[in-house]
Amino acid sequence: MDYVPRLVDAEIERLIGVFPAVLVVGPRACGKTTTSIRQSATTVRLDQPAVSNVFRADPDAALRDRSEPVLLDEWQEAPEVLGAVKRAVDIDSRAGRFVLTGSVSGELDAVSWPGTGRLIRLLMYGMTVRERLGMVSARPALEAMLRGDVRLPDDRPDLAGYVDLALTGGFPDIARLETVADRRVWFESYLDQLVTRDVVRLGERRDPDRLRRYLQAWALNSAGSANDVTIYRAVGIDRRTHVAYEQLLLNTFVCERVPAWTTNRLKRLVRSPKRYVVDSALMAAAARVGRSDVLDDAGLLGRLIDTFVAAEIRCHLVAEVPRPQMFHLRTDGGRHEVDLLIEYDGGDVFGIEIKATATPTVADARHLAWLAHELGDRFLGGVVFHTGPDIIQFDERIRAIPICALWGAAI
Repeated sequence: MDYVPRLVDAEIERLIGVFPAVLVVGPRACGKTTTSIRQSATTVRLDQPAVSNVFRADPDAALRDRSEPVLLDEWQEAPEVLGAVKRAVDIDSRAGRFVLTGSVSGELDAVSWPGTGRLIRLLMYGMTVRERLGMVSARPALEAMLRGDVRLPDDRPDLAGYVDLALTGGFPDIARLETVADRRVWFESYLDQLVTRDVVRLGERRDPDRLRRYLQAWALNSAGSANDVTIYRAVGIDRRTHVAYEQLLLNTFVCERVPAWTTNRLKRLVRSPKRYVVDSALMAAAARVGRSDVLDDAGLLGRLIDTFVAAEIRCHLVAEVPRPQMFHLRTDGGRHEVDLLIEYDGGDVFGIEIKATATPTVADARHLAWLAHELGDRFLGGVVFHTGPDIIQFDERIRAIPICALWGAAI
């Protein structure tokens, strides 16, 4: 099949042209291998037992004399290859020697990990709607919004249309499946492998059924800031097990914590992170909910749409250079809360609210208006993403914009 260009393509190519080794990580089946193959001269599939056995036995010899860049796919299947890459880079640090891909991060933060200082790490996620429409060459949507020159697509979804997009998600394989039943089968297989085979890769042996229930509790709270007790009591586990399970989900890149934003300009800010499943369709599959469940439950609808928009934005941020950081903001007691906060170099911020409504009002932007007042010139602007068809200007710096602007053509 023809390759579908990704937002992150240009950044991967740039990094390979500058550094000797690049590590592309992200959820299994998000397209890491397909994308990285296009940047490589040689592909080594370490998920094939015969190949991984050779690299475990003598990784230096196995790596030697291959046309570069060498793609080492699923490095965690033969972690000995990391030492060989380190030694090769120490001897010859030319740019563009190695590309590694992986879907677990169990060893990435270890102090003794041989990749420290040698591998440049890049996160990759699922496909955005913009990518599926073949609009990667258009200027990134977030950048355009900051300048106020966004053009909406002619075909603008209604609320049910956005739900359908969220339930499709961003895994490339899912986009090719035509029926809801086929997609459900795919996600069931994905989740089964996640709670069995993938966690074993991390050296963990956990009760698969209990881990699956824990992921369900996390998914039902995606885009929320529920406290730890709420999560682990829903599953019937203790705090220690909760901490271990949470780390497993983070290490397999299917879940992510968005940190709380802090500044000395604001007081009484909550420091707990906001939890997300990185793909909205995976969130729904893990939570065991479907279209009718979402449309009948306002709370679930809001969390699904929030998760969907966050996934779209996350992919844009990875492709930007320098790379902005994503946070959330909430004051103690919840008096003020901003769903997402994008921080740029110098500490300037862009605020985002996400509303599952077709008729946003100035009340939906009140937290952004408060933040703009508190931060002054540091506040670049604010957007209320909504499910309606039109752009509404609330004031000079704050607007309500349809979610589909994220894949609309930029002027």
